[in-house]
Amino acid sequence: MKKVFIYGTVLGFLILGLKFAEYRFLIKSNSFEVYAGLIAILFAIVGIWGGSKFVKKKEILVVKEVLVQPTENFSVNENNLKQLGISKREHDVLMLMAQGLSNQEVADKLFVSLNTVKTHSSKLFEKLNVQRRTQAVQEAKKLGLVP
Repeated sequence: MKKVFIYGTVLGFLILGLKFAEYRFLIKSNSFEVYAGLIAILFAIVGIWGGSKFVKKKEILVVKEVLVQPTENFSVNENNLKQLGISKREHDVLMLMAQGLSNQEVADKLFVSLNTVKTHSSKLFEKLNVQRRTQAVQEAKKLGLVP
């Protein structure tokens, strides 16, 4: 049992010696690649650090929804509808948008295609001078077009 342990230990040290020699040979024969790899890793670390320090983080905009209960005696401001040139169908789309329906849901309710709803929406955005649905609904509420 003692001889097996001694042979195992001697063989282990021999294997370590050979691996060390192989490692030294590998480093000497491929020194350029090793140094280039170390420099690449260094530049990557510096780049990541610099990017995190010098690039501004994006600000997060939080929009809170406030549910407003429609008044029972709401009446549409017809003068504003005529002045803006909003058609009956566009007003229907605007009313459904104000209820929070998606374009597909509006199309299903009005029995029209999705492209028709998108066309009405884009015309509404132009007429109300806005960029988004939420802005359109807000502007329509200001003008008395939706409850």
